[in-house]
Amino acid sequence: MKGGETGNMELNELEGYVDWRNRPALKDRHGGMLAAFFVLVVEVLENLAFLANASNLVVYLTKFMHYSPSNSANIVTTFMGTTFLLALLGGFLADAHITTYRIYLMSAAIEFTGLLVLMIQARIPSLRPLSCDSSGAHSPCQELGGAKVVMLFAGLYLVALGVGGIKGSLPPHGAEQFDENTPEGRKQRSSFFNYYIFSLSCGALLAVTFVVWIEDNVGWQWGFGISAATILISIPIFLLGSSTYRVKTPTRSPITIMFKVLVASIFNTCKSRKPTNAVVSMATSPSDREPEDVEAEGKEPSQTLTVHLGFLNRAAMKNPSYPMLQCTVREVERVKTVIKILPIFMSTIILNSCLAQLSTFSVQQAATMNTKLGSLRVPPASLPIFPVLFIMILAPVYNHLVIPLARKINKTEMGITYLQRIGTGLVLSIVAMAVAALVEVKRKKVAAESGKIDSAGPLPITFLWIALQYLFLGSADLFTLAGMLEFFFTETPRSMRSLATALSWTSLAMGYYLSSALISIVNKITGMLSPTPWMSGSNLNHYHLEGFYWLLCMLTGINFLHYLFWATRYSYSSRST
Repeated sequence: MKGGETGNMELNELEGYVDWRNRPALKDRHGGMLAAFFVLVVEVLENLAFLANASNLVVYLTKFMHYSPSNSANIVTTFMGTTFLLALLGGFLADAHITTYRIYLMSAAIEFTGLLVLMIQARIPSLRPLSCDSSGAHSPCQELGGAKVVMLFAGLYLVALGVGGIKGSLPPHGAEQFDENTPEGRKQRSSFFNYYIFSLSCGALLAVTFVVWIEDNVGWQWGFGISAATILISIPIFLLGSSTYRVKTPTRSPITIMFKVLVASIFNTCKSRKPTNAVVSMATSPSDREPEDVEAEGKEPSQTLTVHLGFLNRAAMKNPSYPMLQCTVREVERVKTVIKILPIFMSTIILNSCLAQLSTFSVQQAATMNTKLGSLRVPPASLPIFPVLFIMILAPVYNHLVIPLARKINKTEMGITYLQRIGTGLVLSIVAMAVAALVEVKRKKVAAESGKIDSAGPLPITFLWIALQYLFLGSADLFTLAGMLEFFFTETPRSMRSLATALSWTSLAMGYYLSSALISIVNKITGMLSPTPWMSGSNLNHYHLEGFYWLLCMLTGINFLHYLFWATRYSYSSRST
């Protein structure tokens, strides 16, 4: 009897997964929608803590730290870029060394520490530059300097490290709670990614309304304090779901595998081989098969080298001169999978450069306009409320109406493919930048007609015009980010999924870095062709933002053609059917 119970327990175990106490995870006890629900609630709190400050940071740097608008924009884009780039570190550690469960707890503690540092600096006047009148010609404001700068950037980049770790671990942790070997499990996983975006929006809604209002009207120390308290509260909520989680066990470093395959293929191509050292054409031995790659229900992945990216096949030669460069067929095919998704990843970077404008120049533009709705003054950093509300409405409609309808029409499990979602987002970004350029032309025209081109006062034009670009770019973000997260997670081997999912955030990082680079390049070129660069000085009315937005519109159009070239040639893995 005891032997039968043991056998049933072994059949019930999830291979490659453990529970939070490092015991084998069980199919009927761990994972599912309840476990994913805790992840979604935690994401609401985490994104609230992050966006409450990130969305309004450019105002804090300009008004209280006395940086110029262009310097503030570059600081914010670099901070945001570094934050999302560090998601790669979180994903790498989750795949190779530490579980997603522990990565979240460590990262939340780090983010909490960074927010405490920022709160202390905002609370104590001696840790900030002296107050001044930015319009005063005789006593210009002095930028933050000395040890105060160190404190500011130490706080910011502790937050960046913490948020990066969370972004690299929390989405794959939630997605791993579903059984990908059943149609129902795959549909639930797809719904999880849609509701993950919904959770991001819920956190953003609270951040850009309640917390931003607190920062602008009560004090930044309270804004940082609320964010710190929120991320602290998320830790016990995450721990409440511990008994329901299935946690993927780390395996060998995916970066090591990719590096080995690339080096082996180059070495074997350059070095002449004996006839006996032919490329492997069939399966490796059973010992080469790793538990996490074996599909249940007899659905084993192919163990034959494919023709695609054939130069990598040389890495699988028999009897290499250096045994350490011996690669299995499975390892070669894994690397091919990663390389195959890179052109799609590269195609999303320009879109995220456009999104970078929402937390920099768009906020500064709104600050020069009439921000009143009746008797209520709306903080410029609360403008994201428009796309956020739209996403909160669209995400459930998309998940419960659009996708089921598309499945019936197309007679496929996905209904709408990941690449179609990403492509829709790219098209919306083109429209958004054209709208942004036209709105900026109108804003400057009003400034000239009202005689306020040299004034820092509010212009007689409602800030709701700026809401149009927020609406289009917010919609683009919904389609693209959800599509990328699910695409990268689904298309890559299980041992690489955390790192691959982090590519979605890395695209954001590269977009923010590219935005900073474009601003610098445009300023350098226009500075040589005219008396002043397009985007310099403290008065936004003297900027040529419309030209910069038209440039982004042109680049996004060219980028979409580049995306179509690769997307139409992409073939999905069997896991995506």
